[in-house]
Amino acid sequence: MSLKRLKIQIQGTVQGVGFRPFVYRIAKEKNLKGFIRNNPEGVLIEVEGEEEDLKSFISDLKTKKPPLSEYTFFEIKEINLKNDKDFLILKSEEKGEKIALILPDIATCDECVKEIFDSENRRFNYPFTNCTNCGPRFSIIQNIPYDRKNTTMKIFKMCPECKEEYENPLERRFHAQPNACPVCGPYVYLTDSEGKLICKRKSAIEKTVQFLKEGKIIALKGIGGFQLLTNALSDKCVLELRKRKKRDEKPFAIMFKNIEHIKKYAFISEIEEKVLLSPQAPILIVKAKRNTDLSKYCAPDNPYIGVMIPYTPLHHLIMSKIDFPLICTSGNLTEEPIAFKNEEALSRLKNIADYFLMNNRPIERYIDDSVVKIINEKPVITRRARGYAPMPFILKKTLPQILALGPYLKNTIAISKFNRIIVSQHIGDLDNEKSFNAFKKVIEDFKKLFEFKPELIVCDAHPEYLSTKYGEEISKKENIPLIKVFHHHAHIASCMIENKTEEKVLGVSWDGTGYGRDGKIWGGEFLICDFKDFERFATFREFGLLGGDRAIKEPRRSAIGVLYEIFGEDIFDTDFEPVRSLSENEKKIFKSAYRKNLSIFRTTSAGRLFDAVSSILGLRQKITYEGQSAMMLEWLAENYKGNLNSFYDFEIKKYEYYVIDWILLFKGIIDDLKNKKEKSFIAYKFHLTLSEIIKKISEIAGNYKIILSGGVFQNKLLTELVFRKIKGKKVYMHSRIPPNDGGISVGQIIIGANLI
Repeated sequence: MSLKRLKIQIQGTVQGVGFRPFVYRIAKEKNLKGFIRNNPEGVLIEVEGEEEDLKSFISDLKTKKPPLSEYTFFEIKEINLKNDKDFLILKSEEKGEKIALILPDIATCDECVKEIFDSENRRFNYPFTNCTNCGPRFSIIQNIPYDRKNTTMKIFKMCPECKEEYENPLERRFHAQPNACPVCGPYVYLTDSEGKLICKRKSAIEKTVQFLKEGKIIALKGIGGFQLLTNALSDKCVLELRKRKKRDEKPFAIMFKNIEHIKKYAFISEIEEKVLLSPQAPILIVKAKRNTDLSKYCAPDNPYIGVMIPYTPLHHLIMSKIDFPLICTSGNLTEEPIAFKNEEALSRLKNIADYFLMNNRPIERYIDDSVVKIINEKPVITRRARGYAPMPFILKKTLPQILALGPYLKNTIAISKFNRIIVSQHIGDLDNEKSFNAFKKVIEDFKKLFEFKPELIVCDAHPEYLSTKYGEEISKKENIPLIKVFHHHAHIASCMIENKTEEKVLGVSWDGTGYGRDGKIWGGEFLICDFKDFERFATFREFGLLGGDRAIKEPRRSAIGVLYEIFGEDIFDTDFEPVRSLSENEKKIFKSAYRKNLSIFRTTSAGRLFDAVSSILGLRQKITYEGQSAMMLEWLAENYKGNLNSFYDFEIKKYEYYVIDWILLFKGIIDDLKNKKEKSFIAYKFHLTLSEIIKKISEIAGNYKIILSGGVFQNKLLTELVFRKIKGKKVYMHSRIPPNDGGISVGQIIIGANLI
C-alpha cells in the first residue's frame, strides 16, 4: 500500500461557488483523508491516501469543478503523512494577505427558480432564495473571506433548517452565505411614496403586481440598488416615467418573462440567447421587431432595444404574474448614481415612483445592471457592472499596488494587487456632486475590502477632469507618487491587456474627446505604442468646434466646424441642414467666433466626424444623450441593402505624422446629397470609407498587430467592416473590458506599472 499526502493551493474563483462541498464529496468518494479550508489566497487542501486515488482526485479537481469556479493558480506539493482519520471542511483562515477573488452577483439558478414555484417547497414564493450557485455576492460582502459574518446577511440568524443546509457539505447550500428562508430571512414590504407601510411579504408582491397592471411606477429594491418598473406596452406609462426621471429619449431597458417572450419582440441569435441565459444575465442590445405592441417610447426612433430576463427571485415572482414586459431602469435621476439605501431611495425617488417595494436586507455597495452587445460574433461589454464586476484580470507578473482613477465620462476606478487588476463597477459620468461622491466612496470601499494601500496613483492627463484633480489632491496629501497618462494611450493599453499583447502595436483609438500631448482635443488617433509610451503615427485633419464640450450635445457644431474648413465664411450663406438649424442671431455669433477664432477648440475627434455627417444628412442637430447622432448614422447605414465596395476619396499627407485629410470625403458626401443619393447609401459609404482609412494606415505602418479601442468601436457596423477589410494582419477588439471610457482605468494601471 503506497500512501501519500499532498498539499494543494488553489487561487481563483473558489469561494462562494460551492467549491468546498465539491472537494469534500470527491475526497469522500475516493476514501481520502485530510481537509479543505478557505484562506485569504483562495483555498488550501491537504489530502492523503492511495496514489491512484490521489491521481483520480486531482483529475476530478481539474475537470469536474463547479460551473462558476475558475483557477488562476494551482500548485501541488508532496508533504509528510499526518494519518488523518477523516476528510473535513475547516473554518476559514483569515490571517495573511487577502487576494481571494470576490464573486460578482449571480443570476438565480434553475434549481432555485424551481423551488420558488414549487408549492410543496418551504421556499415557495420566497423572494430571497439562493444557493452556492447563485445570488448576491459583491453587493453584500463587507470583508474577505466571504463568510456570513463578513456580509450584510449577518443580521439574520438562520433557523434550524437553514443552518442544517448551511453546515451539510452534501447540500447545495453548504456555506451559501446569503442562505435564508421565509422563517429566518429578509422580507419585502410595500410603501407609498412617503414611506408609509402598505403591506408586507407575499401581499406586498401581489399588491405590486396589481399596481403595475394599473399603470403605476414602482421603485423596486434589487440586488445592487433600486430599479424603476412600469408597463412597457403603455405609451402613457413610459412617457410619464420619462417625464419624472428627466430622461428624454435615451432607451430604457426592458425585462421580459423569458427568452420566448423576448423573441416576440426582438430577433435573438444563438449567441445572444446564450448571453441572456448566462449567470451574468446582463441587459443585451438586440434588434427589435417592427409593428409589435411595445411602446415606441421605450427606445424612440431606435431599431434596437435593451432586453433582459429576470435574474432575482423577486423579478421571477413578479414577471410570472403579469403578461406584459416591464421597463426596468436604474433607480435614479438621469446621470446620477442609483439609490441603494431605503431612506435614500425614498428621498431621491419619491417624485418618480408611486410605490416602493423594499426589503430589510442591507446592500453594502450599489451596482447597476451590465450592458452587452454582440459585435463580430463576440459579446462586448459596454457597461461593466452586475454579473461581471469585480472579477479581476489576471496577469503573468506581479504589479505594485496602484490606484487608477479613470476618466471623466463612464468612470470606473481600478486597483492592482499582486498579479491582478481589479476594476470597479460602473460609476458613471463625474459631472455632478452625487456621482463624484460615489467615485470617492468606491475608492475608499476598495481600499478597505481588498486591504489595499496605493504605492502609486495614475490619472488622466486632462488637467480639468475631476478625477485628475482628485488624484493631485490625494497624491499631495498622502505623499503618494502621481503619474498622468494620456487618454488614448490608456484606451489601447486596456485592449492590449485583454488580448494578452505586450509588443508594440498599431492602436486605433477613436472616440469623442480625449486630451492630447499638444493640449488639444484628440479622438481620431493611430498610435504606435506599448505599455510605456506611444508615438502619434497618424490622425485626422483638425477642425474647429465652437464651444468645445457644447458640441457633444449639438452635432451641428461639428458639422459647421467641418464645413467651415471647406467653405470658410460662405458656409453661413448656404442651406445645409446644420446652417438652416441656426437662428439669425446664432449665425452671427458663429460667424464672428470663427472669424475672430474665439472659443474655437481644434479637434481630431472621430466621434465628432460621425456627428458632422449625421448633422449634414439632417438626422440630428441636437441630441439628448451621448452618442445619439452617431448611433442614428450607424442605424441608417445598416438600412442600405446594396452591394457597395467603393468609398469616398480621402488624402493621407505626411508631416511630423500622417494626417488623414477628409476634405474630399465630405465633398463626396455633399455631391451625393445634391445628386439625391439615398441617405442610407451615404451613411454606409461613410462607414466603408473609415474602414478603408484604417486599412491604408495599417499598410503604411507596417507589420503591427492592430488594436481597436475607444467609444467609436461600439459601432458594430464599423468594427465588423474593419475585420472584413483587413486581411493578413491580426486585429484585436474588446470583449470583457468596455471599448468606451469604462476601460480607461485598466489601461492606466498597466501604463503606470511600466513607468515606475
